[in-house]
Amino acid sequence: MTDLRIDARLVRGLLQEQFPNWSRLPLCPVERGGKDHRMFRLGDAMTVRLPSAPEYVPQVEKEQSWLPRLAPVVPLPIPAVLGRGRATAEFHAPWSIYGWIEGVPATRANVDDWERLAGDLASFLVRLRSAATAGAPPPGPHSAFRGGPLSHWDDEVGDLLRRLRGREREGAARVWRDALAAPLPDRAAWFHGDVATANLLVQDGRLAAVIDFGCAGVGDTACDTGIAWTHLRGAAARTFRRELAVDDATWARGRGWAVWKGLLMIGSPRAEHAALGRAVLSRLLAGE
Repeated sequence: MTDLRIDARLVRGLLQEQFPNWSRLPLCPVERGGKDHRMFRLGDAMTVRLPSAPEYVPQVEKEQSWLPRLAPVVPLPIPAVLGRGRATAEFHAPWSIYGWIEGVPATRANVDDWERLAGDLASFLVRLRSAATAGAPPPGPHSAFRGGPLSHWDDEVGDLLRRLRGREREGAARVWRDALAAPLPDRAAWFHGDVATANLLVQDGRLAAVIDFGCAGVGDTACDTGIAWTHLRGAAARTFRRELAVDDATWARGRGWAVWKGLLMIGSPRAEHAALGRAVLSRLLAGE
């Protein structure tokens, strides 16, 4: 599967075999549709989503099972499952057909009011936390261990800290130690697991939908706080923190997630990612 080319020919064949009524609709790749999964727009109202490697396969059935149950709870649209594709001799994994959601990722969108977006996002995450958890998936490989204890990443962060020098390394190590020491919550709750601007759709300047629940699960929601350091600034960051309404220990663990993310980005070959990683660390070391 890893070596299989996921292209329109493959997707068209899967549709002809399993969803013949939709197989003649226009089909085209979604620009910047993601790395973990490949996306194709199908007609005007649907999208096909396929895992790109074996490690992402468990996310497919998880989303198919849980997105319909989460949709009535949250205040914004999330992907609606319209079709559940089966593995075949050519494509050895399940796949999905979702309803198309209009909007542009916040990474590229013209956001009128970041403070309003931050408040809307916090409200979404608060409602997500309230969803029933019985039988829901705990953190694990399917969530890239998001929502689990930060100690899972301790060895990796130790290696990544070697990218820094002097006070910057000392400060980042201190933030990480504080995060490891912060007590875990008494109750597990739903987390999204990848709250990034690429997964926030904007329409008419406002947050319109939240997508990509591949890393979602039930555990420690501190992993959902990282956007407070990566993309929110000033009043928007303050609004997000106020409306998210979590305790100091959660913010301490969230700083740990942000350190991990910042260290990873610093090592990126893409200059804009490396610069963002440096900015994240600067904000953390400044006490934000």
